[in-house]
Amino acid sequence: MTFLWPEMLWLLLAAPLLALLYLWLQRRRKRMALQYANLAMVKGAVGARGGMRRHLPPLLFFLAMVAMLLAVARPAAVITLPSLDQTVILAIDVSGSMRANDVQPNRLAAAQAAAKTFIEEQPPTTRIGIVSFAGTAAVVQPPTRNHEDLIAAIDRFQLQRGTAVGSGILVSLKALIPEVEFDLQAENPRAVKKDGPRSLDQQAAAKPAAPFKPVKPGSYTSGVIILLTDGQTTTGPDPLESARMAAERGVRVFTVGVGTVNGEILGEEGWSMRVKLDEDALKEISKTTDARYFYAGTAKDLNEIYKSLNSRFVMEKKSTEITALFAGVAALLAIVSALLSMLWFNRIV
Repeated sequence: MTFLWPEMLWLLLAAPLLALLYLWLQRRRKRMALQYANLAMVKGAVGARGGMRRHLPPLLFFLAMVAMLLAVARPAAVITLPSLDQTVILAIDVSGSMRANDVQPNRLAAAQAAAKTFIEEQPPTTRIGIVSFAGTAAVVQPPTRNHEDLIAAIDRFQLQRGTAVGSGILVSLKALIPEVEFDLQAENPRAVKKDGPRSLDQQAAAKPAAPFKPVKPGSYTSGVIILLTDGQTTTGPDPLESARMAAERGVRVFTVGVGTVNGEILGEEGWSMRVKLDEDALKEISKTTDARYFYAGTAKDLNEIYKSLNSRFVMEKKSTEITALFAGVAALLAIVSALLSMLWFNRIV
């Protein structure tokens, strides 16, 4: 626990002074009681009214004062709270291999069902965006809190040819950082500053853009990317280079590999091929961005992974001021102290 106004902790010196004052008053009361001639009156004045019980209300009042003095210093603690500003981008593979049925009813249907469950369990404060990728990638639903729009976007998925995992990462990254454009055509993509049209005077007066400074991977706390795919990259930018660009901006990319380890042979119009997971690449992507890789061999596994991810994004640790908590405890202790004193001794402390 820390304090926003630590200099106010000096006020705690008043606590031992209060304790000493109470002890002095108790001794003074005993000396005055001894002046009575009748021993019964002495017992009535000193001990017959509750013994140790008579010290409980003052003790509670003392603790209330300590709590209030701590509240003045504005205490803060790192606690787990619901995230108030979180954006999750779901990047889902819609390549032709997602029609394989080694995950029932098939890979795409299982991915759609798990994504819908994930969306429905998100709190109203979480914004979710949907990116689909195959040979190319596109934002099919910009980040929104409207769950109906998100479900509708997932239902519109259409299978396409090719698998461009790198494009899926970059388009998802752009959904989180819209002011930066990415070169999706290059094998080794690079980021370029997005500038709108400007007049000649504006161009002359424009200052050169500050050079980009990479940040620590995983340091971007306002958004994450969940990348779900079942196959190897066949086209588009290098996925690992795309992951490095995300890492340089602190964005974590959680990867989910869906399908069986051995894959499945798919055939169409006279050709056939085995569609297999490239787990090594997915693990490297997640490792580069300070995230995790998950393997989903069944639809149940996929649902469990989304539940695990949901718990990661909904709650986060924050340093939060807890002055109100200390003030509330102080008020409660003071009230209980006064009530007990009135009940037992017909006076307030």
